[in-house]
Amino acid sequence: MSGKTVLILGGGIGGLVSANELRRLLPSEHRIVLVEKNLRHAFAPSFLWLMTGDRRPEQITRDVRQLVHPGVEVILTEAQAIDLSNRRVQTSAQALNYDYLIVALGAELAPGAIPGLAESAQTYFTFDGAMKLRDTLQNFAGGKVAVVVSSLPYKCPGAPHEGAMLIANTLCKRGLNNNTEVHLFTPEPQPMPVAGPNLGDAVKQMLEDRGVAFHPLHKLSHVNPDVGELTFDGKESFRYNLLVAIPPHRGPHIAQEAGLTNEAGWIPVDRATLQTKHENVYAIGDAAAISIPGRWKPDVPMMLPKAGVFAHAQAEVVARRVAAEIAGTGERANFPGIGYCMLEAGESLAGFAYGNFYAEPSPQIELRKMGKSWHFGKVLFEQWWLSPYGLKREALHMILSLGGRTLGIPIII
Repeated sequence: MSGKTVLILGGGIGGLVSANELRRLLPSEHRIVLVEKNLRHAFAPSFLWLMTGDRRPEQITRDVRQLVHPGVEVILTEAQAIDLSNRRVQTSAQALNYDYLIVALGAELAPGAIPGLAESAQTYFTFDGAMKLRDTLQNFAGGKVAVVVSSLPYKCPGAPHEGAMLIANTLCKRGLNNNTEVHLFTPEPQPMPVAGPNLGDAVKQMLEDRGVAFHPLHKLSHVNPDVGELTFDGKESFRYNLLVAIPPHRGPHIAQEAGLTNEAGWIPVDRATLQTKHENVYAIGDAAAISIPGRWKPDVPMMLPKAGVFAHAQAEVVARRVAAEIAGTGERANFPGIGYCMLEAGESLAGFAYGNFYAEPSPQIELRKMGKSWHFGKVLFEQWWLSPYGLKREALHMILSLGGRTLGIPIII
């Protein structure tokens, strides 16, 4: 059997998991090549803690080469073009041929898509943005804070609500709660609408309990940085003292140029296999577009949320499918659409949402009672993720299997 090359674009959660799983499953004559433009991997779920000052930069970053299985080739360069016909990817350093391609490039942020947003807003959706916002919150003198979901879709469905609650908690600890208001604006009808009205009501109560004013159905159209004013379609404008935005998201540019994307700029994939319409080409994580059963109108599908937990599970499925095909075995894994997330609320408290996003006739999601155990579960996962690869798999089985038994949830490993 001649050696095959599996090329993975992107060293985020999906890219790292797929590379490590493939290297574990395939013998050494097959090349596993990971292309990533950044030497330092930053753990995005911890950006919120970076914003609040609960983490230092060095605590949530690692050399990406420390996080891969020995035998994974890491090429530190930027992917520039995908040639599907010739099975080749052009990078800023060289051209790379492949037998199998896994696109795990995530979502790109485009704050310039809304007039005035880029020059006026801060964000915790990037490492540098979270660092800047940390300093801003430490020096903020009080006033109105606007946390704004600027457009749909965006990654991590709970992040806007977590961010608003943690900002409110941070300012409260500084003694500013009497002269500070925190407002959360979103074009959605409720928090995390894919999860249904019960969970939405529970999250609204969490926001209210922490003094965050929630404003649904507010679609941002313009920001006037000169006077600190937000303009919404069909709604009253809002004056702010500090603007924190979840910027517009878009699909990977090179995927669009290659013809992999739909009209919205995301890569359609089979929801079970993650395969694109092109042979031996897969897309996972935030870059992928997966339809799920509609909740509000059964004949109108929704999209699977963009979240690291899905990227992780999808990466394992694709790795197992590719490895089985190369080995010529009949085993074929499928992505089950199960996901979960911790909702940080401050003071080491968090909620936990879990469910089946592929359930019929609509996703079945529940929110567990808020407590400290969910927060510490996230801390454990953060420490596992950032540990060198050699310590990971055994620790993951121990931690997650224990957590699954304790918390009463099934865990995908």
